Amino acid sequence: MRVIDHFINGEHFRGQNKNTVDVFNPASGEITAHVALASAQETEIAITAATEALNSWSKTPPLKRARVMFKFKELLEKNIDELASIITSEHGKVISDAKGEIARGLEVVEFACGIPQLLKGDYTEQVGTGIDSYSVRQPLGVCAGITPFNFPVMVPMWMFPMAIACGNTFILKPSEKDPSASIFMADLLKQAGLPDGVFNVVQGDKTAVDTLLSDPRISAVSFVGSTPIAEYVYRTGTHHGKRIQALGGAKNHLVVMPDADIDQAVDALMGAAYGSAGERCMAISVGVVVGDVADVLVEKLIERIAELRVGNGAINEPDMGPLVTSAHLEKVKSYIETGIKEGAHLKADGRDTLVPEHENGFFLGGCLFDHVTSDMTIYKEEIFGPVLSIVRVDDFDTAVQLINDHEFGNGVSLFTRDGHTAREFSSQIKVGMVGVNIPIPVPVAFHSFGGWKRSLFGDHYAYGPEGVRFYTHLKTVTTRWPTGVKGNAEFTMPVMK
Repeated sequence: MRVIDHFINGEHFRGQNKNTVDVFNPASGEITAHVALASAQETEIAITAATEALNSWSKTPPLKRARVMFKFKELLEKNIDELASIITSEHGKVISDAKGEIARGLEVVEFACGIPQLLKGDYTEQVGTGIDSYSVRQPLGVCAGITPFNFPVMVPMWMFPMAIACGNTFILKPSEKDPSASIFMADLLKQAGLPDGVFNVVQGDKTAVDTLLSDPRISAVSFVGSTPIAEYVYRTGTHHGKRIQALGGAKNHLVVMPDADIDQAVDALMGAAYGSAGERCMAISVGVVVGDVADVLVEKLIERIAELRVGNGAINEPDMGPLVTSAHLEKVKSYIETGIKEGAHLKADGRDTLVPEHENGFFLGGCLFDHVTSDMTIYKEEIFGPVLSIVRVDDFDTAVQLINDHEFGNGVSLFTRDGHTAREFSSQIKVGMVGVNIPIPVPVAFHSFGGWKRSLFGDHYAYGPEGVRFYTHLKTVTTRWPTGVKGNAEFTMPVMK
């Protein structure tokens, strides 16, 4: 059985720790590989390699760093089919969706290619008599990324292209559920000319995570995952003096106003709730229907859910693939049971979905709950599966208050034809990413990604201009050159004259 190892100092690294966990093909339910779990000592080997590579890489001109990113971009585009197949074989998402994930990650690589411009500082001449001042952005040091299973390529590429382009070295700790893509990207970076030790991959579990969070040689950690773990990463990392960017959970709402195009709203809910089997941090899991259009919308959803094509994501392009593991499948099913017990109306039940010749796969069809209320577990908690809840409200203000009262504030959408309603919604809503007639408002790479409330711990969003700020220190230099004229010592606070 194949063992997926680490990538340290430019080489595939087989550690001494023999602990492994199984990697599955979610469509077949078969074990396809084992992934190594790094010990603390093996994680420290990666940290040492990144530390030793830092001095040279941080002094490499930004233009040369950008050229590596350009070559990496070229290699990603050339190998997109193979990389998408790797994603589908371990995550389960449909091939076209896997390619979409890679494309969104590529946007960040393209943004990082402009790092010479992005790192330009400011210069002010004559801030005082004979005194000039300028600011520069310099790398932090060794940075780490801890990433989730649902986007094994896109989320790491939110992190390492920006960190590396800014002059840092990087250690990636990917999810142990779908680890192969991380090694594939490491190989492409080496082919692109990235020096050894600048990018490293450590497979592992909590042992590796805790080592990265506590080792004093790590300057910053980026994380994407559930809120409890995001909070743990934030608290532990900041306790050890690190800069932390920890993106947590979500409960994304889509508000349908009475004047909305109902067919357009149904299309949006179908794609955003059931795409990638609901395993997206930006998935829409709650439809908030305002006024008297709920009955029509729910009936249309029931009809569309019955037509969902569920199957092996690598064959014939179904609408939806399997969930990532059998354990996660059972967890999502338990939420469905809880919803029924708490009084929600289950209008579409995907629990008996069977895929021919894939009887052992981790499949779940689309599920739809109606008459969900804000005190129900399925409304409050992130399910991370193909389960859509419909909440009925009387008016716009109630919809806004409902969303603002939720502990998560990641993404939200509004479907309406009225510009004033859209403007008020965008202004009043306490959520980090807002879409108007757009179901999944993921910002493009030259903006930045992040939520509010318990969806984000830390002060910086991911990628874009925020990524540059997160992965650099700002330094301001004030200069005066001696003219040979001696002055008197000044004991008051300096004032520019």
